[in-house]
Amino acid sequence: MTGLIGWIILGLIAGAIAQFLVGGGFGLLATIVLGIIGAVVGGYIASALGMGDVSGLNLGSIVIATIGAIIVILIARMLSGRRAAV
Repeated sequence: MTGLIGWIILGLIAGAIAQFLVGGGFGLLATIVLGIIGAVVGGYIASALGMGDVSGLNLGSIVIATIGAIIVILIARMLSGRRAAV
C-alpha cells in the first residue's frame, strides 16, 4: 500500500508542478492521474536515454515525473483541443 500512496503523492506533486509551469486547468483527480502517467512516461524516457528512472519520492524522481507530466499535459491538451487557462 505504501507504494501506491507514494505514486499518488508523486503524481500529485509532479502534476501540480507541471500545471503550474504549462497551465492546464484540470481538477485535482486529473492532476494526480496526469502526474502518475507523467511519472511513468518520464521514467520510461529517462531510462531509455540512460538518465535514471523514477525510484521513489526524491528530487530526481520528481524532476523526471514533472517532465513526463508536462509531456502528458501537452498531449492531453492537443487531443482535447483545450488551450491553457490564463
